[in-house]
Amino acid sequence: MTTYVWDYLPEYEKEKDDILDAVGKVFASGRLVLGDSVMGFEEEFAAYHGTGRRCTGVDNGTNALKLALEALGVGPGDEVITVSNTAAPTVVAIVSTGATPVFVDVREDDHLIDTDQVEAAVTDRTKVLLPVHLYGQCADTEPLRAIAERHGLKLLEDCAQAHGARHHGRLAGTMGDAAAFSFYPTKVLGAYGDGGAVLTADEDTDRAMRQLRYYGMDQVYYVVRTPGHNSRLDEVQAEILRRKLTRLDAYIAGRNAVARRYEEGLADLTGPGGLRLPTTNPGNTHVYYVYVVRHPERDRIIEALKAHDIALNISYPWPCHTMTGFAHLGYTTGSLPVTEKLAGEIFSLPMYPSLPEAVQDRVITALREVVTAL
Repeated sequence: MTTYVWDYLPEYEKEKDDILDAVGKVFASGRLVLGDSVMGFEEEFAAYHGTGRRCTGVDNGTNALKLALEALGVGPGDEVITVSNTAAPTVVAIVSTGATPVFVDVREDDHLIDTDQVEAAVTDRTKVLLPVHLYGQCADTEPLRAIAERHGLKLLEDCAQAHGARHHGRLAGTMGDAAAFSFYPTKVLGAYGDGGAVLTADEDTDRAMRQLRYYGMDQVYYVVRTPGHNSRLDEVQAEILRRKLTRLDAYIAGRNAVARRYEEGLADLTGPGGLRLPTTNPGNTHVYYVYVVRHPERDRIIEALKAHDIALNISYPWPCHTMTGFAHLGYTTGSLPVTEKLAGEIFSLPMYPSLPEAVQDRVITALREVVTAL
């Protein structure tokens, strides 16, 4: 049987009764759109992140970013500073508002935004700084917050990969003016379909979000206050997320246990020219959305592992600034050297909290065999 980077079926077998009960509860409620389940999840997800937070559920993580940008006042002619070493939706969301993404490079050790490069990228058109909490680890928000305050900018966190991650004790999503989350099934907190949310402590931003996700309407049906979207979180997904939110800390503990087994099983393969394992920055709590390793012979390793029935992913093989869909931004090869170097070396090992130890051991054994044979 082929081993993949992610598989939801082991978790589903454990949680099937609760998941199906959630579906039945919604279908029997008589309210299928923006009912008690969405309201309950919004309240509970906000409460998980501390007092004073407000949550607006939306239909997916991409629209969470897009609507958050719009709620923060971003539009045509504006610039948003972010990274190219991210999933394409981060950049798609910026472009869809009419704004221009401005890329800075990442750091080689943790793959996160290089905060030392940000201030030089600020112009009079810059509106928002958009760091990505990548792979389950928070970016350094303190210098970004300081830059934002100096230049009158907003700070929007991309938390799609960092549910429950902490930075010096603060949860991802509580360090900016707003934060966007995805609940795509693979996420640390994943639904059984698409879903997203925006978290903020600002009442005006929250009010704008609620209008934007519902055609631009405010309370009174068919009265549009500002042109918006149809981006509502589904009731069924919200009820499933309510149940899974109570297990989020357990999911994180499970992911960390998988990460520790990888570290123990692969530690002696590291060193100059060898396998490079993930690092956790001081003050950070990693939630390991994905377990990304590096090797200069990445492509040979992935090909060799296919003979062992192990299919691995690359997060991400093509930096956004190299994609044809973003060619109009004008970046060329060599523009972001660290990002481009990483794209040729990184790959992801299987990572999910219900990953059976026997399956993980098979991956470790096969990887050790392949790497030592290089």
